[in-house]
Amino acid sequence: MTQLPKDFPEFGLTREQQLVAMYSHTYEWPGMEGAHGEIWCYSDRFAYLPGETVRLQVSSTAPAFAIHVVRDGGSETTVLERSGIAAYWQDTPEQCSVEGCGWETSFEFCIGHEWPSGGYRITLRAEGGDGKPIRCDHLLIVLPKRGRKPGRILQVAATGTWLAYNTWGGSSHYGGITGPNRDQWSPLVSTQRPWSRGFIVLPPEAPRVPIEVAMPPMTVPRVPHREWAYATGHSYKYASAGWASYDSHFFRFAERAGYRIDLASQHELHFSPEILLDYDCVVIVGHDEYWTWEMRDAVDAFVDQGGRVARFAGNYSWQTRLEDEGRRQVCYKSRARAEDPVYRSGDVRRATNEWEVPEIGRPGCKTFGLNGSNGIYAGWMGFAPRGVRGFPIYRPEHWAFAKTGLFYGDLLGDESHIFGYEVDGLDYEIRNGLPYPSPTSGAPDGLEILAVGMATMIEENADLAASDYRWAEEPCSDVAPGKKYGNGMIVNFKRGKGEVFNAGTCEWVAGLLRHDTMVEIVTRNVLNRYLGRRSSPM
Repeated sequence: MTQLPKDFPEFGLTREQQLVAMYSHTYEWPGMEGAHGEIWCYSDRFAYLPGETVRLQVSSTAPAFAIHVVRDGGSETTVLERSGIAAYWQDTPEQCSVEGCGWETSFEFCIGHEWPSGGYRITLRAEGGDGKPIRCDHLLIVLPKRGRKPGRILQVAATGTWLAYNTWGGSSHYGGITGPNRDQWSPLVSTQRPWSRGFIVLPPEAPRVPIEVAMPPMTVPRVPHREWAYATGHSYKYASAGWASYDSHFFRFAERAGYRIDLASQHELHFSPEILLDYDCVVIVGHDEYWTWEMRDAVDAFVDQGGRVARFAGNYSWQTRLEDEGRRQVCYKSRARAEDPVYRSGDVRRATNEWEVPEIGRPGCKTFGLNGSNGIYAGWMGFAPRGVRGFPIYRPEHWAFAKTGLFYGDLLGDESHIFGYEVDGLDYEIRNGLPYPSPTSGAPDGLEILAVGMATMIEENADLAASDYRWAEEPCSDVAPGKKYGNGMIVNFKRGKGEVFNAGTCEWVAGLLRHDTMVEIVTRNVLNRYLGRRSSPM
């Protein structure tokens, strides 16, 4: 007989509420707080250069608000505070998640010429209708000034994936209120709307996706992060994307470790790819599932010309397009053949499906050495919930593992749980105890597989009787119908004049967040090599 694990946190929810949290689409919308009141905001762009003007679109039930802007790096630095700013409630289209909110600009400020590149958290506070405080959190990216920057890192925030998972207004690329019956996810999502709660700021106790308590056999799967989100009023997708769950942790680690680091959004790769050529080392972290063709071209050209890319991220899967000068992202995914107009235009390679489908024919491994479709899920729900929590090491003599003390068969990042919740892999074979890309894997020449863990595309259900315990997620069946088993890898290869290191897991940043010494050493080894350093900064 199946039962709930007794040692999982309940977050004060009834069983019915747990099921709602696990399986029902929830989202934020204007007016949801009723008499308590609310305040929301977004900006006209993701990123700005020093000296440029930020335009904030604000809708508030309160007549005035205060703003606090903080640079969120190795330490927090306040750069702007203002109070008594006039506000008013602005009407919002029902399909704002697709069309954008269309609000008027409520407040403007100029990026200081002395503001360093990085992520800047914007917090708006006001008084609610019941006298209690209301707030909204937003993020803007300050870009670096142009010019060669030897010795500096450029981190590229995974804003395409942030957009895909943002539930504010009703629809994302995963669930929503679009379609004739208002029950479909949307292939179109707008940048012109607020971020979901939990994308920019989270308390330390917010659960990550991987299950931290071993799930006993024959128990109903649980999704603690969704239950917590339901209990606390955060987006149910907060742990899947965003500054707070992923990108911020690497940026803070790098600055605290003494590295000089700048920040850009993926939109810069699309519209201003020359930004990469100012750097020797580019870093991508967390969950970077969604990319445009142009973004990939930018990375490929950078590596071919001698650039080095360190990717500590997972789930490289979907091609997207940008429309309306970047204000709208397009991804039809499993509905692409039936609905994406590009299929009828003749330029099918730009269709928004998985990179590996025959029409596109540009597997992710050609850029980063690994494919999302060869990996997928690990460490949560019924996806290898009792599997490895770290990377099993096969080539401990590799330069990336120097000074770690790791041996063949050891686990890297097991204590901090860096393996999951989505991972990237390759088809491979074992020869004399070591993994090699299979002849049909499509891997770049000379690619070395350093670590391999098990993953799966299809959830095991342990013969649970209730069908609603099964997980429902966007299928990857276009690439390999019926494919079940996958893997997550760490790989390294050279291409052209450059080099790529890829730790294909979303959760690498958990090792940095939890101060896992071995994960920190490997991260430093990669950064130091790619920056031309002999040792870590102290």
